[in-house]
Amino acid sequence: MRRVFTLLITLLLISCDQNDSDSYSIEGNAFGYEDGTPVYLFEIDNNNNSNIMDTLVIKRGKFTGSYLKIDDTSLHFFRVGDSKGNILFFIENEDLKVTIYKDSLGSSFVTGGLQNELYTEYQSKIAQLARKRIETTDAYRTAQREQDGILIAELRKENIAISAEETAYKRKFVRENSNSIFGLMLLSELFSKQEMTSSEVTALINGLGPKLATHKLATELKTSLDAKKMSEIGGTAPQFSAPTPTGEMLSLQDVLGKYTIIDFWASWCRPCRKENPNVVNVYNKYHDKGLNIISVSLDKAGQKERWLKAIKDDKMDWYHVSNLRFWQDPIARQYNVRSIPATFLLDDKGNIIDKDLRGPALGAKIGSLLD
Repeated sequence: MRRVFTLLITLLLISCDQNDSDSYSIEGNAFGYEDGTPVYLFEIDNNNNSNIMDTLVIKRGKFTGSYLKIDDTSLHFFRVGDSKGNILFFIENEDLKVTIYKDSLGSSFVTGGLQNELYTEYQSKIAQLARKRIETTDAYRTAQREQDGILIAELRKENIAISAEETAYKRKFVRENSNSIFGLMLLSELFSKQEMTSSEVTALINGLGPKLATHKLATELKTSLDAKKMSEIGGTAPQFSAPTPTGEMLSLQDVLGKYTIIDFWASWCRPCRKENPNVVNVYNKYHDKGLNIISVSLDKAGQKERWLKAIKDDKMDWYHVSNLRFWQDPIARQYNVRSIPATFLLDDKGNIIDKDLRGPALGAKIGSLLD
C-alpha cells in the first residue's frame, strides 16, 4: 500500500512539473505539402509590423516547435512556403495544434487556448455567410443574363439580408466576447466602419478587465473615441502643425480665416481629385470674403513630387501640409479620418460647424455664411 501511495505522489509531482513548464509546443499537420516545405512563424509587434519568429520544416506531413512562454496574449500568423495567404492565431502559453490544407488554406485552423477557439468559431460563421453571398451573386448574374427583373429584385434583397446578418453576428459576437484580444480587434473594426456607435464602444471598453483595459488595442480604441468626440460638429478642432511643400512647419492656428476648411485628400485618391475643381471654384469665389483652406495630404512616403504635381495640376492655390505617412498620418488620426475626401468647416474661433460637405452642398453652405 505504501508503494502505491509513493507511486501516486510521484505521478502527481510529474504532472505538476509538466503543467508548470515554462514553454509551450506547436504541433502541426500539413496536408498536401512536400517534405522540406518551410512554415514561417510570424509575430506582430506593437507597431503592427510582422517579423519572422521562427522557420519550421514539414516532414512527413508534420512540423513541430517549442517556445518560451510570454506574459501577454499576442497575435501571430503562419505562412507556408511561397503562399500569399496567412493563418492567423493567438499565443496564450498553451500547446497549439495546427491543421493546414494546401488546397484550402482558408479552411486551415489553430486550436489551443480561448482566443483561438473564439477566432475559429468566428471564421466558420463568416465563411458560411461568404458562401451564401457567392451563391447569391452567381444567381444574380444569371438573372441579369436572362433579364429576369423579378428574380433580380429578390436577389438584391437577399444580398442586403446577408450583409445585415453578418453585421448583426459581429455585433453580437463583440458584445459576448469583448473581454478578449480578438473581441477587441473586431470591436475596433466595427467602430471604424461605423457599425457600432461611440456610446456602445465606450460601454464595452469600460467593462474590460484590468489586463485588457491597458492593452495597446484598448488604448488605441480609447484614443479613437476621444478623437471622434473632438472632431464632431460643435467640438473645437484639434490643433496641429505639419510640413508645407517647401518644408516649413505650418499650424492650423496660422491659417484660420473668418471660415476655414480643413480638407483631407491625396494625389492617389480619385474621388478627391474629382472633387477638387468644385473646391477650387468655392475658394476662388469666397476667399476674398474670408474663406481659407488648408489641405492635409495623405500621400505616401517618397511621393512628395506626386503630391506637388497634383497641387499644381488641380490649381489648388491655398495652404497645404503633409507628413507623407499615408493612413498613419497623425492629423488624420486626430480627426478620426477613415476615408477621403473628408472636410471640416471651422468658424473664426476654430469650432467645427459642419463637416464632409461636397459638391453643391459645399458652395451652398459657404454662400449662406459669406454672401
